[in-house]
Amino acid sequence: MISNLAYVHPDAQIGVNVTIGPFTNIEADVKIGDNTKIESNVSVMSGTEIGHDCHIFPGAVLGADPQDLKYAGEKTKAIIGNHCIIREYVTVNRGTSDKWKTVIGNHTLLMAYTHIGHDCIIGNHCILANAAGISGHVTIDDFATIEGQVGVGQFVHIGAYTFIAGGSSVRKNVPPFVKSAREPMAFIGVNSIGMKRRGV
Repeated sequence: MISNLAYVHPDAQIGVNVTIGPFTNIEADVKIGDNTKIESNVSVMSGTEIGHDCHIFPGAVLGADPQDLKYAGEKTKAIIGNHCIIREYVTVNRGTSDKWKTVIGNHTLLMAYTHIGHDCIIGNHCILANAAGISGHVTIDDFATIEGQVGVGQFVHIGAYTFIAGGSSVRKNVPPFVKSAREPMAFIGVNSIGMKRRGV
Protein backbone atom coordinates (compact mmCIF):
# COMPACT_ATOMS: atom_id res chain seq x y z
CA MET A 1 0.00 0.00 0.00
CA ILE A 2 1.29 3.45 -0.94
CA SER A 3 0.01 6.37 1.09
CA ASN A 4 -1.74 9.15 -0.80
CA LEU A 5 0.57 11.52 1.08
CA ALA A 6 3.76 9.88 -0.28
CA TYR A 7 5.50 10.97 -3.48
CA VAL A 8 6.71 8.18 -5.77
CA HIS A 9 8.37 9.21 -9.01
CA PRO A 10 6.68 7.49 -11.97
CA ASP A 11 10.02 6.08 -13.13
CA ALA A 12 10.73 4.35 -9.80
CA GLN A 13 10.47 0.55 -9.91
CA ILE A 14 8.30 -0.64 -7.02
CA GLY A 15 7.89 -4.37 -6.32
CA VAL A 16 4.74 -6.17 -5.24
CA ASN A 17 3.27 -5.81 -1.74
CA VAL A 18 5.43 -2.76 -0.94
CA THR A 19 4.27 -0.37 1.78
CA ILE A 20 5.22 3.31 1.57
CA GLY A 21 4.17 5.62 4.39
CA PRO A 22 3.06 9.26 4.32
CA PHE A 23 5.49 12.07 3.50
CA THR A 24 8.03 9.62 2.10
CA ASN A 25 9.81 10.71 -1.09
CA ILE A 26 10.87 8.13 -3.69
CA GLU A 27 12.92 9.65 -6.53
CA ALA A 28 13.55 8.43 -10.08
CA ASP A 29 16.08 5.65 -10.74
CA VAL A 30 15.06 3.84 -7.55
CA LYS A 31 14.30 0.13 -7.24
CA ILE A 32 12.40 -1.32 -4.27
CA GLY A 33 11.98 -5.08 -3.89
CA ASP A 34 8.90 -7.08 -3.00
CA ASN A 35 7.41 -7.00 0.51
CA THR A 36 9.55 -4.09 1.66
CA LYS A 37 8.00 -1.69 4.15
CA ILE A 38 9.04 1.97 4.11
CA GLU A 39 7.66 4.05 6.96
CA SER A 40 6.84 7.77 6.96
CA ASN A 41 9.25 10.64 6.24
CA VAL A 42 11.86 8.51 4.46
CA SER A 43 13.90 9.88 1.55
CA VAL A 44 14.99 7.35 -1.06
CA MET A 45 17.10 9.23 -3.58
CA SER A 46 18.09 8.49 -7.16
CA GLY A 47 20.52 5.63 -7.60
CA THR A 48 19.21 3.62 -4.64
CA GLU A 49 18.29 -0.06 -4.86
CA ILE A 50 16.54 -1.75 -1.93
CA GLY A 51 16.07 -5.52 -1.83
CA HIS A 52 13.04 -7.53 -0.83
CA ASP A 53 11.58 -7.93 2.68
CA CYS A 54 13.35 -4.89 4.12
CA HIS A 55 11.97 -2.53 6.77
CA ILE A 56 12.96 1.14 6.61
CA PHE A 57 12.00 3.26 9.63
CA PRO A 58 11.02 6.97 9.73
CA GLY A 59 13.55 9.64 8.90
CA ALA A 60 16.06 7.47 7.03
CA VAL A 61 17.84 9.09 4.06
CA LEU A 62 19.10 6.55 1.55
CA GLY A 63 21.23 7.31 -1.49
CA ALA A 64 22.14 10.94 -0.84
CA ASP A 65 25.16 12.46 -2.60
CA PRO A 66 28.53 11.45 -1.14
CA GLN A 67 29.98 13.81 1.45
CA ASP A 68 33.22 13.94 -0.49
CA LEU A 69 34.56 17.15 -2.02
CA LYS A 70 36.03 15.10 -4.88
CA TYR A 71 32.56 13.96 -5.92
CA ALA A 72 31.79 15.53 -9.29
CA GLY A 73 28.21 14.37 -9.82
CA GLU A 74 29.01 10.99 -11.37
CA LYS A 75 26.10 8.54 -11.51
CA THR A 76 26.62 6.08 -8.66
CA LYS A 77 24.58 3.64 -6.56
CA ALA A 78 23.55 2.82 -3.03
CA ILE A 79 22.59 -0.86 -2.93
CA ILE A 80 20.79 -2.37 0.07
CA GLY A 81 20.33 -6.12 0.23
CA ASN A 82 17.43 -8.32 1.27
CA HIS A 83 15.92 -8.65 4.75
CA CYS A 84 17.64 -5.51 6.02
CA ILE A 85 16.35 -3.40 8.90
CA ILE A 86 17.23 0.28 8.73
CA ARG A 87 16.16 2.21 11.79
CA GLU A 88 15.32 5.84 12.42
CA TYR A 89 17.45 8.58 10.81
CA VAL A 90 20.04 6.25 9.30
CA THR A 91 21.96 7.81 6.41
CA VAL A 92 23.50 5.82 3.56
CA ASN A 93 25.42 7.79 0.93
CA ARG A 94 25.98 6.68 -2.67
CA GLY A 95 29.44 5.79 -3.96
CA THR A 96 31.95 7.88 -5.85
CA SER A 97 34.19 7.04 -8.80
CA ASP A 98 36.26 4.90 -6.41
CA LYS A 99 33.83 1.94 -6.27
CA TRP A 100 30.80 3.54 -7.94
CA LYS A 101 28.56 2.12 -5.23
CA THR A 102 27.92 1.77 -1.54
CA VAL A 103 26.65 -1.69 -0.55
CA ILE A 104 24.75 -3.00 2.47
CA GLY A 105 24.57 -6.81 2.57
CA ASN A 106 21.64 -9.09 3.33
CA HIS A 107 20.14 -9.49 6.82
CA THR A 108 22.01 -6.45 8.14
CA LEU A 109 20.68 -4.23 10.93
CA LEU A 110 21.55 -0.54 11.00
CA MET A 111 20.29 0.96 14.25
CA ALA A 112 19.14 4.56 14.68
CA TYR A 113 21.39 7.42 13.57
CA THR A 114 24.00 5.16 11.99
CA HIS A 115 25.86 6.74 9.07
CA ILE A 116 27.33 4.74 6.18
CA GLY A 117 29.68 6.82 4.06
CA HIS A 118 30.39 6.63 0.34
CA ASP A 119 32.01 3.54 -1.19
CA CYS A 120 31.53 1.42 1.94
CA ILE A 121 30.96 -2.32 1.54
CA ILE A 122 29.03 -3.75 4.50
CA GLY A 123 28.69 -7.54 4.56
CA ASN A 124 25.82 -9.88 5.38
CA HIS A 125 24.37 -10.35 8.87
CA CYS A 126 26.17 -7.32 10.29
CA ILE A 127 24.86 -5.31 13.25
CA LEU A 128 25.75 -1.64 13.60
CA ALA A 129 24.32 -0.17 16.79
CA ASN A 130 23.05 3.35 17.42
CA ALA A 131 25.05 6.29 16.08
CA ALA A 132 27.88 4.25 14.61
CA GLY A 133 29.74 6.48 12.15
CA ILE A 134 31.34 4.69 9.21
CA SER A 135 33.56 6.91 7.06
CA GLY A 136 34.02 6.49 3.32
CA HIS A 137 35.81 3.55 1.68
CA VAL A 138 35.34 1.21 4.69
CA THR A 139 34.85 -2.55 4.28
CA ILE A 140 33.08 -4.54 7.00
CA ASP A 141 32.92 -8.29 6.48
CA ASP A 142 30.07 -10.69 7.32
CA PHE A 143 28.73 -11.15 10.87
CA ALA A 144 30.59 -8.16 12.33
CA THR A 145 29.02 -6.43 15.33
CA ILE A 146 29.80 -2.77 15.96
CA GLU A 147 28.38 -1.22 19.10
CA GLY A 148 26.99 2.28 19.55
CA GLN A 149 28.92 5.49 18.95
CA VAL A 150 31.83 3.74 17.30
CA GLY A 151 33.72 5.91 14.81
CA VAL A 152 35.47 4.14 11.93
CA GLY A 153 38.05 6.06 9.89
CA GLN A 154 38.40 5.99 6.12
CA PHE A 155 39.80 2.96 4.27
CA VAL A 156 39.61 0.70 7.35
CA HIS A 157 38.88 -3.02 6.85
CA ILE A 158 36.98 -4.80 9.66
CA GLY A 159 37.07 -8.59 9.47
CA ALA A 160 34.31 -11.16 9.76
CA TYR A 161 32.85 -12.12 13.16
CA THR A 162 34.47 -9.17 14.91
CA PHE A 163 33.02 -7.35 17.90
CA ILE A 164 33.92 -3.71 18.49
CA ALA A 165 32.96 -2.22 21.84
CA GLY A 166 30.85 0.92 22.11
CA GLY A 167 32.51 4.31 21.91
CA SER A 168 35.64 2.97 20.24
CA SER A 169 37.65 4.84 17.61
CA VAL A 170 38.73 2.51 14.83
CA ARG A 171 41.73 3.92 13.00
CA LYS A 172 43.33 0.66 11.85
CA ASN A 173 42.23 -2.60 10.29
CA VAL A 174 40.63 -5.12 12.66
CA PRO A 175 41.36 -8.84 12.07
CA PRO A 176 38.49 -11.33 11.90
CA PHE A 177 37.17 -13.23 14.93
CA VAL A 178 38.42 -10.77 17.57
CA LYS A 179 36.98 -8.43 20.17
CA SER A 180 38.39 -4.90 20.21
CA ALA A 181 38.00 -2.09 22.73
CA ARG A 182 39.80 0.59 24.79
CA GLU A 183 41.47 3.80 23.69
CA PRO A 184 43.67 3.45 21.79
CA MET A 185 41.96 0.38 20.37
CA ALA A 186 43.41 -2.94 21.46
CA PHE A 187 42.75 -6.65 21.06
CA ILE A 188 40.78 -7.92 24.09
CA GLY A 189 40.09 -11.52 23.12
CA VAL A 190 38.46 -13.84 20.65
CA ASN A 191 34.80 -13.20 19.85
CA SER A 192 33.80 -16.63 21.09
CA ILE A 193 30.30 -15.60 22.15
CA GLY A 194 29.50 -14.05 18.79
CA MET A 195 30.78 -17.07 16.91
CA LYS A 196 28.92 -19.50 19.17
CA ARG A 197 25.66 -17.60 18.60
CA ARG A 198 26.18 -18.07 14.88
CA GLY A 199 26.88 -21.77 15.07
CA VAL A 200 30.66 -21.74 14.74
